[in-house]
Amino acid sequence: MSDWDKVTVLNKRPARASDLRSKQAVNNAMKSGVPIETTKKFNAATNKHAGPSVNAVKLDQETEDFHHNHVSMDVSKLISVQRQKIGMTQKELATKICEKPQVVNEYEAGKAIPNQQILAKMERALGVKLRGKDKGQPLVPKSGK
Repeated sequence: MSDWDKVTVLNKRPARASDLRSKQAVNNAMKSGVPIETTKKFNAATNKHAGPSVNAVKLDQETEDFHHNHVSMDVSKLISVQRQKIGMTQKELATKICEKPQVVNEYEAGKAIPNQQILAKMERALGVKLRGKDKGQPLVPKSGK
C-alpha cells in the first residue's frame, strides 16, 4: 500500500453549537441514550423593553383629535362632473394620468388624502383647475419658450 492511499487527519473541526441543535444531531443523541436538555427562551431575540415608554404616556394624556385631511367635497364633485363632461370613465382618466382606477375613485368619493402631484395630473387631463382660489376655472396652458 502506498502513501497516497492513506488519509491523515491532522485536526478535526469541533462541533458548533448550531450543528448540535439540528434535528439529526438530536435524533442521534436520543437513539444513543445521551441525556438531552431542552429549554425554551421567553421573548428570545426580541427587542422589547419592560414597562411603558414615555411616548405612550404622552399619547394617553393627549386630548387633541388627530386625523388626516381628505379631499374636499367640492373638489371631488368638480372632478366627477368635469370627467363626465369630457365623456371619460374613471378607468380612462386613471390610464391618462398613469394611476390606478382606485385612486380616481377615492378622489371622486372624497376619501383620498390629497397629493399635489396627482391633482396636477388631473388638472392637465381634465383641463380645469382643482387647487387654489379659482377652482373650476379653465386651465390656461403655460406658454412654451
